[in-house]
Amino acid sequence: MSKGRIRVLLAKPGLDGHDRGAKVVARALRDAGMEVIYTGIRQTPEMIVEAAIQEDVDVIGLSILSGAHLELFAPIIQGLKKKGREDVLVIAGGIIPEDDVPALQQTGVKAIFGPGTSTGDIIKFIQNEMTQRSTR
Repeated sequence: MSKGRIRVLLAKPGLDGHDRGAKVVARALRDAGMEVIYTGIRQTPEMIVEAAIQEDVDVIGLSILSGAHLELFAPIIQGLKKKGREDVLVIAGGIIPEDDVPALQQTGVKAIFGPGTSTGDIIKFIQNEMTQRSTR
């Protein structure tokens, strides 16, 4: 984890073009004192990993509505491992069926926030995770 403010990369993998939710979360995280880098829409897994490495982030937040989460999230986690950055906290939000949650958690997605999740819950989760990681 970086020293100082928590650095978060928010990304929209795949062909999903709707990013209102990601922008709301980005604003809330910034308001909570985190440094947020938003990559924009239509990002490939490779682009997301590269941005995370270049920006030396603590957290990657993936937002998806397209239904391609199983195909897109695993290569991101694998890419982080290949670059030696398994320490990056990966969380997700959007439209993700409950039946897919265990598979995503097995790949390394630490938490999934569905529609209606309060931004306060997301902030608390990230802060708690970063605090726990810094004391290990």
